[in-house]
Amino acid sequence: MPRRREFEPETVLNGAMLRFWERGYRATSIEDLVKATGVKPGSIYSAFPGGKRTLFLKSLERYSQLVVPQKLGELEAVGAGLAELRGYFDGLVRDLLSPEGRQGCLLVNTAIENAAEDDEAAAVVRGHLARLERCMTTALENARRRGEVRDSVDPAGSAKLMVATCQGLMVVGKANPDEALLRAITDNAFTALT
Repeated sequence: MPRRREFEPETVLNGAMLRFWERGYRATSIEDLVKATGVKPGSIYSAFPGGKRTLFLKSLERYSQLVVPQKLGELEAVGAGLAELRGYFDGLVRDLLSPEGRQGCLLVNTAIENAAEDDEAAAVVRGHLARLERCMTTALENARRRGEVRDSVDPAGSAKLMVATCQGLMVVGKANPDEALLRAITDNAFTALT
């Protein structure tokens, strides 16, 4: 008879997600995951066949479910417009200026560290970028309809540029969390819209 699991997989995923977010995939060892989750290596491998890599991919999914909606906030609402889009960028800047925010975004970090060599990780990142682009496209369509941006703004094209800008903002903010610089990047991105 198999032994009863003595831990909640969701709790393990939360601990692993935080450790991967803090240290990255390569710098996180099984020992780090044992410390972060309180679960023995054998139990990790039993619950997550494939070990560290499987736990990492599941952590990315968990991040997408728990953290991303908080960060997107009102930008994900159907009626979002220019204010919600600006609010998203302002939230990124606030995050990047905090000690916790210097960790950046687990998905952006994964794009930089893993996506070129791990197709599954890249697929999760692409899914996140597509979600972000959809939200931004909708917000810009609403903003154009309400007269919040110029009539000549192409919502789909501008959303692609805004996605690239926010991803770049997070990379710059990790290396140089200078508020004036981050605000200048954001302000310039919005100047093109109005």
